[in-house]
Amino acid sequence: MKKVISFIMLIVLVMALTTGCGPKQTTTGDAGDQNNQESTSTGGTYTWRFAHEEIDGSVQDLYVKKFKEVIEKKSNGRVNIEIYPVGQIGDATQQCELLQNGGIEFGIISPGNTGTIVAENQLFSLHFLFTDDMDKNAEIFKTSTALNELLSNKYLEKDIKVLAYWTEGAMQWTSGKAVNTPDKWKGFKMRTMPSPMIVAAYQAYGANPTPVPYMEVYSGLQLNMIEGQENPLFAIEEMKFYEVQKYLTLASSNLYVTTTAVNPDFFNGLPKDMQDMIMETVDEIRDYSFDVQADLNGNALDKIREKSNIEIVELTTAEREAFREASKAAYDKYVSMVGAAGKEILEKLIEEVKAIEPK
Repeated sequence: MKKVISFIMLIVLVMALTTGCGPKQTTTGDAGDQNNQESTSTGGTYTWRFAHEEIDGSVQDLYVKKFKEVIEKKSNGRVNIEIYPVGQIGDATQQCELLQNGGIEFGIISPGNTGTIVAENQLFSLHFLFTDDMDKNAEIFKTSTALNELLSNKYLEKDIKVLAYWTEGAMQWTSGKAVNTPDKWKGFKMRTMPSPMIVAAYQAYGANPTPVPYMEVYSGLQLNMIEGQENPLFAIEEMKFYEVQKYLTLASSNLYVTTTAVNPDFFNGLPKDMQDMIMETVDEIRDYSFDVQADLNGNALDKIREKSNIEIVELTTAEREAFREASKAAYDKYVSMVGAAGKEILEKLIEEVKAIEPK
């Protein structure tokens, strides 16, 4: 029944976007020539829709606004980007479905929300996979064969073309009780995104993972329907999770990885110079995404300290090693869940991380 309701909602959203927002592209030439234009100096104007999973002022929102700014400038005003924060046209999963079906052209698509769509992307939910050096991680996202070829091909099979992988920062934990050692997680109701691998990652500690939509996390914590949650510091601060939690544990257990994605049929139907413009823009703002997350996360911790009495816990080396050891069970779970293709991607990524990791 839930699947039927979800499907109906998706149809309504697609109809609303395709009828309420006007055509995606309008040209001054013949309609039949629309996808065969050779240069952005001729032809008509384009309106592209870009949805993201967060609220105004967040890392994703600032990233999409920068994308809009650069694209509209590069196109000399021929392209207009309409931005849809989470909730305007559905939740994160519905936005992904809209992108797959061509209801929107662009989206920030996070693996935590799409683990049931692209199973292999759940490797991002594994703890202690990347380095602690964000510059090195940025290089991995840009050059990794495991990600940009092997994993991206898996996305493409599901009608999602990944233009870039990037991170919103390291994941930290808030909780109603101390959770600084794995033994304290038994039965703990940890809010997660709807990814089977995120669930498995916390089950490795003995927790009781509970998927809850992002916009319902605060009330869930307040009503004790869930006992804790994970997010980068900027999200913890902007969503005020610290108001309804007793502990903030600086675990940096894994990176919140997301993707800049586009509908492949839409992208392939564009003139080559417009495709090139999009790819240049994504590459041009790659460093911007890392700068934004660093600024917002750094400032967020100071704000949390100023605004609350939440106890801030830094894991000791011994505690981190205990979690690292406990997390290995989730690696085995990943391989059993996704099979040989996922195993190849994971092993290749581990190899690439090891090669680039600071000595």
